[in-house]
Amino acid sequence: MFEKILIANRGEIACRVIRTAKKLGIATVAVYSDADAQAQHVKLADEAIHIGESPAAQSYLQIERIIQAAKTTGAQAIHPGYGFLSENDQFALACQDNNIVFIGPPVDAILAMGLKATSKALMEKAGVPLTPGYHGTNQDADFLKQQADSIGYPVLIKASAGGGGKGMRLVERSEDFLSSLASCKSEARSSFGNEDVLIERYVVQPRHIEVQVFGDTHGNYVHLFERDCSVQRRHQKVLEEAPAPKMPEDKLEAMRQAAIDAARAVNYVGAGTVEFIVEQDGTAYFMEMNTRLQVEHPVTEMITGQDLVEWQLRVAFGEPLPKQQHELQIHGHALEARVYAEEPEKGFIPAIGQISYLHYPEQNDSVRVDSGIVEGDEISTYYDPMIAKLIVWGKNREAALTQMHHALGQFHVDGLGNNIAFLDRLVLCDSFKNAHLDTGLIQREEEFLLKPSADISAELVVTAALVELLSRLAQNPTSNNPVWQQKAFWRLNQQNSYTIKLQCNDVLRVVSFKALENSFLANYEGQTLTIQGELLDQHLLQLNLAGQQQKLAFSQTEHGITLFQNGQSYKFNYLKNDFNNQDEQGTENNLTAPMPGVITQVLVAANDKVKKDDVLLTLEAMKIEYTIRAPHDGIIANSYFQKGDQVKAGDELVEFQPLAEEVA
Repeated sequence: MFEKILIANRGEIACRVIRTAKKLGIATVAVYSDADAQAQHVKLADEAIHIGESPAAQSYLQIERIIQAAKTTGAQAIHPGYGFLSENDQFALACQDNNIVFIGPPVDAILAMGLKATSKALMEKAGVPLTPGYHGTNQDADFLKQQADSIGYPVLIKASAGGGGKGMRLVERSEDFLSSLASCKSEARSSFGNEDVLIERYVVQPRHIEVQVFGDTHGNYVHLFERDCSVQRRHQKVLEEAPAPKMPEDKLEAMRQAAIDAARAVNYVGAGTVEFIVEQDGTAYFMEMNTRLQVEHPVTEMITGQDLVEWQLRVAFGEPLPKQQHELQIHGHALEARVYAEEPEKGFIPAIGQISYLHYPEQNDSVRVDSGIVEGDEISTYYDPMIAKLIVWGKNREAALTQMHHALGQFHVDGLGNNIAFLDRLVLCDSFKNAHLDTGLIQREEEFLLKPSADISAELVVTAALVELLSRLAQNPTSNNPVWQQKAFWRLNQQNSYTIKLQCNDVLRVVSFKALENSFLANYEGQTLTIQGELLDQHLLQLNLAGQQQKLAFSQTEHGITLFQNGQSYKFNYLKNDFNNQDEQGTENNLTAPMPGVITQVLVAANDKVKKDDVLLTLEAMKIEYTIRAPHDGIIANSYFQKGDQVKAGDELVEFQPLAEEVA
């Protein structure tokens, strides 16, 4: 086995690889950028080498620096993780040229599967079923439009070199094709350096199912069953599971065999994933092959009991596959939820900032957390905003869903926006619970998933106010002991009445308390509640409300209090001095940047007339392109930025003047 490997990645996948390497007695080398100098993968590795500035292009995508780091430290092999250089044929070739083992497939396999058009031609030859479409080399815009018109709408335009949901456009009408093509090519060019596209018939209500395959240098191939990745936002996976529910077994077996045929067709070695687009009747079409380990690989590990990173290391070292096909079986059901720093209710825009509080669920054989983030870490604009992957196992799908709901209820994040509450609603959603799965599920269930009720119970308001009251009283200068050590602490104060003011959902909440012998009498909006509480520590409240006892997690920052209950979080802000006079931000007359990023297109100039929903400019941030549209018919009074300019969150991009409504 290897004595030392280098991990050419960061975050949770680097930590994941290091964990298995340590189990096998392999020394590890991490690489890091300026932004990651104190990151967890750097601390976990035996050695760490600085490779450049924070932007990935100046660090994690620097092939020569990574190769030199491996040579300097004596690493015999490089594990690329996923993303960055994991599917870069030039990186694999550089490893080969420097006698360093690339822990992945051969260069030829990466080349064969790296371009969607090329891979589809190979798969067609191998007899793997394909979606009807155009996969050729003619990239003339008018020709591509003719092909789309011939295929029939709706169609998908896909970047041939694309992945991760980028470089993909759904076109439903012929008249929209050319503008969508230009946008797709622009994104493909900036993301992959290759603007070639292919056109495919759009499968209505498709499922996205992928098969995990492995090959070795001895000509052996196996599959480790499939994963359903249908639940997506912006064409990116959110919640994955294994095995795929409610699929006919004969259809699954056909997909598994097709995946092995695909791997065999390119003499594949190592971990690979063959992805299929699947119609509701189970008819499957080859979509692409990812020549790396997938983000969602843990669900396969949970149902098979196999360590896929260990498989990668053994195969790369030249050993045969650890198991033969007949030795692999499915045990139970597993789910993975990707916990992101993002704002689901605001179009899933990434959230930037410091994680002021982070509490992971308790881990055991049924609950696993893969992460490279700890409390106090920053989520920056440089990398993917994933906080962690939460993976659960149950003896069946129903048990796994219950386990996920429970684990999400124990997962607490504060300091920036996150999608935990959204994920919990997703798990509870009837469509998901009943396995009515397709890639449009989130959009279809938008009302339930993305528009939670703004109503908040009096009990929660009073509880938040109690936390604030207990915290204030804990700072009583007459006592050296924290309040949670003084069960009758209120007797230390001369007054026995208190008023707490908080803001929640843009509404002022005022709660008055009167101290009784062993409790408080709380009054909120005419409701009177008897409440008793004790701060067990800085994040846990022992609560007795109207005779019902429970422990409630909370977080306090300089901005306010967050209560965590049943997978949902409730934010209560402290009042600012200018609360009643603060100006409303982000009016429709000044369109602002939703987050830091780079302007990629400016399509308007001062004095231009525009119609509602016209595209004004585009902004790229954290690998995602955002489109800024006109909120009404109007005139551009001023445009403040040019293509290539860097902007900060909240920067005014254009001054927009709505046209006055005509009076009849």
